[in-house]
Amino acid sequence: MKSNTRHGIFLAILAAGLYALNSPFSKVLLSFLPSTLMAGFLYIGAGLGMAIIFLVRRMTRHPGKESSLTRNELPYTIAMIVLDIAAPICLLFGLTKTTAANASLLNNFEIAATAVIALVIFKEAISPRLWLGILFVTASCALLSVEDITSFQFNTGSLFVLLACVCWGLENNCTRKLSSKDPLQIVMVKGIFSGTGSVMIGLICGERISHPWTVPVVLLLGFVAYGLSIYFYVYAQRFLGAARTSAYYAVAPFIGVFLSLLIFREIPGIMFAAALFLMIIGAWLCSQDKPLTELKSRQNRFYESI
Repeated sequence: MKSNTRHGIFLAILAAGLYALNSPFSKVLLSFLPSTLMAGFLYIGAGLGMAIIFLVRRMTRHPGKESSLTRNELPYTIAMIVLDIAAPICLLFGLTKTTAANASLLNNFEIAATAVIALVIFKEAISPRLWLGILFVTASCALLSVEDITSFQFNTGSLFVLLACVCWGLENNCTRKLSSKDPLQIVMVKGIFSGTGSVMIGLICGERISHPWTVPVVLLLGFVAYGLSIYFYVYAQRFLGAARTSAYYAVAPFIGVFLSLLIFREIPGIMFAAALFLMIIGAWLCSQDKPLTELKSRQNRFYESI
């Protein structure tokens, strides 16, 4: 079981590393393509890339041993797609009512939201050590995100940013319910439908494509940073559960900072060093947590005793 846990940790960090590619390269591409359209094409790139792999797998007669999605998973599949469309809407509306610094800081609530929803709604076993690890990870992300704590204000926009985090936290748990199914199919469905929804929202909001060459570039970035990342993320959830996977996935901002350092020659300050220290503690606490199946076994014995 320990080897499965280590495998899950590796997949979660690999997913975070691939997603971290999104930040520096999207920063460059945002000069040529509006944000909502870019978000949509990133998702569509993920879905199309997985669809090509799916077709190649079928044509080579190597379908694999993964189970396909069925009608039983339809509620979670629909919820996953709807939440992936709703969350960016809430975030974008919140950004019109609050500052970018506020939004960046509040975005880290997604980690805590994922854990709380996993515990309360989906009855996922979460140990005190994992809660402590999640606390350190959240504090680390908060330090990394905020530039000036004195500028933080809580307002209507902040509520919508928090609502977006709750949507993503719920979406993470819905994806967890599908993690026993073919990850390739999950990402394909998620990418195409969520991406199409985001593109439609962008067009309705008046965004337009002024540089056509950016579309294939964003689609390719979406395949790598979203498609492959979500693919490995779903696999990691099989071994770790929604809460622990979310905690390990939080290393993505740090990888993104290192990539930005290489690409843009941005030198991280003292805040980054402090955040990195907290992240190391949080990651260690999460890695020392008991495997998910063992926690479930203990939880079941507790419920039986009462």
